[in-house]
Parts: sequence; structure tokens; C-alpha cells
Amino acid sequence: MSTAETVPTTPDAICAQLHEQTLQACRVARIAAGIVAEGIATGVPSLLDGVREREKELDTLDRVIDQGVTAIITQVSEAQARELLACLKFIIDLERVGDLLLNCSNRAAAVGSRIELRDIRDLTLMASRLEKMLGDVHDAFSQRDLNRALSVLRSDAELDRLRNLIFLRHLENQENAPRQESFHVLFMTQALERAGDHAKNLAEEVCHLVSGHSVRHVLRAYDKPVEQMFIEDLRRRQKM
Repeated sequence: MSTAETVPTTPDAICAQLHEQTLQACRVARIAAGIVAEGIATGVPSLLDGVREREKELDTLDRVIDQGVTAIITQVSEAQARELLACLKFIIDLERVGDLLLNCSNRAAAVGSRIELRDIRDLTLMASRLEKMLGDVHDAFSQRDLNRALSVLRSDAELDRLRNLIFLRHLENQENAPRQESFHVLFMTQALERAGDHAKNLAEEVCHLVSGHSVRHVLRAYDKPVEQMFIEDLRRRQKM
């Protein structure tokens, strides 16, 4: 009996496969972020070799999902088309996350032993927070969990805080203390922060997929976080 993998042929089966491939891309990106966090924390360059493999896997999934969605999207229902478009948006952001993590890991492998302890701590925290955000994005998309998606939006603020802290330490340097590898540290910081922005984009896409409303179209208030505004706007629409 052949052990070859069965190739789905019906639109429903193809949609299910593309959905699972998108979830796999989330898992791959999360693993890559975890490798970066461990590599920076331990200063063992060999740990970061796995990031390149994860980046290649994301490139492959990007190509497969793009081709799959293009081939099937005119043959499915409106609801399925909406989910397929979400899969396409997901892999675009996740592929970019892979590129950013690879850039960060390459720099960490090159100069990790010369980075100051405070920078190691904060960069590790950023990568660890990104790992959790990507895990939450996976669960939010898989379970259609709006609350989990909103938690990712809240987590992005912590990445911004850590980025600002590192930038102030290296650019303003009010203590006039010598700084080591500022050029690489700042680029690593920016890469992790931008990867967090992509994770935030994914959470916003889940919000749109689940609720039918976009977080970006909710008017911001100076005294309220965007996720609170989104929830209030969603409740108001449901009462209309």
C-alpha cells in the first residue's frame, strides 16, 4: 500500500490544508523567535543556526500558500474566500518575521559575546515576548479567539517600551558610559520591534476575521487603549 500523502482535490479539503499550512507557519515563526531568545541569552552562536532553517521553511510555506490560494479562491464560498485571504495576509507577515529574525540572529551570532548584559537582558525579553505573541496569534487564528488576539495588541506595547529603553541607553547615553556594539544592538532591537508589528498585524487580521470589523477603523481616544475602543465599538455595532 502506498504511503504517499493524499493530495486534497475538493475546495473544502484544499481550504482546510491551506488553513493548516498557515498555522504551521505560525508555529515555525514562534520556534524561530524562541531560538533567537535562547541564543541571545546564552551567547551560544550555534543555537542560532536553527533560525536559518526556520526562515527557509517559511519561504517554502509562503510559496505554497500563495499558489494554493490563487488556484482555489474563485471556486469557494464568500466565507471561505475571506479565510483564504486571511491565510495569504498571514503568510506575508510571517515570512517577513522570518527575515527579521534571521537578520537579528546573524548579528547576535557575530557580536553576541560583546553585547552588554543589560542589552542581552532586554533583547532576550523582546524575543521572548515576540515568541509568546506569535503563539497567541496561532491560537487566536486556530480557535477564532478574539480575546487572545487582543492580548497580542496589548503585548506590542511592551516591545515598544523595551525598544525605547535600548534606544535611549545607546543614543542619549546620559550616563556618558562606554557602549559596546551599539550599531548591531540597535539594528537587532529594531528588527525585533518590527517583527512585533507584524505579529500585531496578524492579531488585527484575526479581529477582522472573527468580528467583521477592522481595529484600524476604530477611532482612537487619548484616554483609552485601541483594544478597549475596538471592543466598545464592536458591542455598539451588535446593538444596532
